[in-house]
Amino acid sequence: MRSQWECLLQNLGEWQGSFTRLSPQAEFIEDTPTVVSLAGLNDNKTIRQVVRFLPPNRPVEEKVFEYSSLGKGVLFFENGAFSQGSIQLSPVAEFGAELGLIHGDRRLRLVQLFTPNGKLDKITLIREYLTGTTTPERPPLQVDDLVGEWQGEAVTIYPDWRSPDTYPTQLQIERLGSDRLTQQLTIYSTLENPYQISSTSKITGSLLYFEGSQPDRQMTQVMLLPDGASATCPQQVQLRQAFFLEVGWLVQPNLRQRLIRRYNDKGEWTSLTLVTERK
Repeated sequence: MRSQWECLLQNLGEWQGSFTRLSPQAEFIEDTPTVVSLAGLNDNKTIRQVVRFLPPNRPVEEKVFEYSSLGKGVLFFENGAFSQGSIQLSPVAEFGAELGLIHGDRRLRLVQLFTPNGKLDKITLIREYLTGTTTPERPPLQVDDLVGEWQGEAVTIYPDWRSPDTYPTQLQIERLGSDRLTQQLTIYSTLENPYQISSTSKITGSLLYFEGSQPDRQMTQVMLLPDGASATCPQQVQLRQAFFLEVGWLVQPNLRQRLIRRYNDKGEWTSLTLVTERK
């Protein structure tokens, strides 16, 4: 298995794209062209990261970072997918995370930020491609793209460095009329006793509002976004209620990736899961 640092190196290169800011209701706010360069120094023992913002009609902004180790709030998968963010929900500090997926010469990153009182505040969708490549962006995600049966493999890694878990998944999504959607997720982490989660959503434009099967489950919001992307999170995060943050990416009509960052009812970051699923 690759080390965490070697997994990070899968992101080396110059990535052109844009940072798209959205409201909590998935409304477009602004789009800023960007160039993000990650270069290895000292035989790849140090990373130099340069982020250039190229806003139209405004001066170029540039931020430079150099680092030789990884912080406690970040984990990487072997293909370069990663998440970094808060390790603990606090009532006095901004909370949030970045989730990044990589497929071929394209990357998709999502930043979800919450106010100190736990309300969803800012969403940033980052779409990028390696300089010199021509793989086109995917169309915006539609409800019907999700309908069907998805067979997947999940890999879960942990911030306490315990051994990863790998297990199959099955996701069944059906449409109920024009404005409802139902899904059933089966997780075969223990084959003798698979775990099932059922939920139903209301479709409101590019937003899906899921109410879980448990009576006290909080409302979960799914945004359907450009480039085949989706963003999933509660409308409000709070202590004494476990929750997760998720980015999805339909990289082909029958191939989807999902990255899920989970927190327990104490607000502690507990795991990161990468699901690769085919319809």
